[in-house]
Amino acid sequence: MWEAFQRFRALDKKAQVLFGRAVTLFPWVQASLRLRGFKRTKASLQRKLPAESAATPDDLSEIVQTVARLVKAGGRYGLMHANCLEESLVLWYLLRCEQIPAALRIGVRKSKEKFEAHAWVEYEDAPLNQGEWTQPRYAAFESEFSDLGEENS
Repeated sequence: MWEAFQRFRALDKKAQVLFGRAVTLFPWVQASLRLRGFKRTKASLQRKLPAESAATPDDLSEIVQTVARLVKAGGRYGLMHANCLEESLVLWYLLRCEQIPAALRIGVRKSKEKFEAHAWVEYEDAPLNQGEWTQPRYAAFESEFSDLGEENS
């Protein structure tokens, strides 16, 4: 625990704020998914996004990797461990807050006699929070889930 605190203190101020936002967002997302479901949780997050601006940061890849790393840590060291959907919603939301065009993806597979689903976030068609193994193992739905919930929410 002490090592984790030391790593947090070594972060710059913006990274500390992002980590704090992730840690505080996880319990809300977890509760909202259980009480209101995916579509209403997603729509609620989408309504809170800042208005699109023409300006985007210069080095997006570095920002994307930093946010993904901080969200993964927030899901691990927060009050409750996050599952893939919770982590993906938080990551997608924080990236979109930074004006980064991230896509929320959901895929399925059948393993033996079990049906399995998995969620992840993609940036430039590459998975961010679940590794390169995600895409070949799960058949992603054709449309991404980033635009769900805009109407009828």
